[in-house]
Amino acid sequence: MRAVIQRVLEAAVTVNGRQIAAIGPGLVLLLGVEQRDAAADVAWLAPKIAKLRIFPDAAGKMNLCLAETAGDLLVVSQFTLHGSTHKGNRPSFIRAAAPAVAEPLYAAFCAALEALLGKPVARGCFGAEMQLALVNDGPVTLLIDTQQRE
Repeated sequence: MRAVIQRVLEAAVTVNGRQIAAIGPGLVLLLGVEQRDAAADVAWLAPKIAKLRIFPDAAGKMNLCLAETAGDLLVVSQFTLHGSTHKGNRPSFIRAAAPAVAEPLYAAFCAALEALLGKPVARGCFGAEMQLALVNDGPVTLLIDTQQRE
C-alpha cells in the first residue's frame, strides 16, 4: 500500500458534480493498493498513520497526532500511486491491485482507522472519477509505502 498524507485546513470530494465528503482541519490520505498487498499491510499502515505526529503543539513543534487535535480524516483510493514510468512516458499501472482485491483492503483500512481514531473517516467513492479540492496546511506531505517500511 502506498499512502500520500497531506495535512489540510479543509478538503472535499465531488463525484458527478455532487459533493460526497468534506472535512475541516486534519489529513487527506490518498491510498493506492498494490497486487501483493494484504491484511498485514492494513494492520501496519493504519496505526502508523493514526499515530503520526505531524500537527503543531503549543510551541509550534510537530508533536501531535490527528486524535490529539480532534482533526478529521479523508481517505481517497488512488490506483495511480502505483503507476510506473520506467519505460516510456505513458504510465503503466500493472502493479496496482484489481478492484476485487483493492476495494476490500481500502474498506478494511478505513475501518481500521475509524476504530483507532474513535470516529468516522470521510471517504471518496472507490473506482469513481473524483475531483478533490483541498487547502494544504504547512504544507506537510508524506509518502509511506508498506513495501518499503522506513
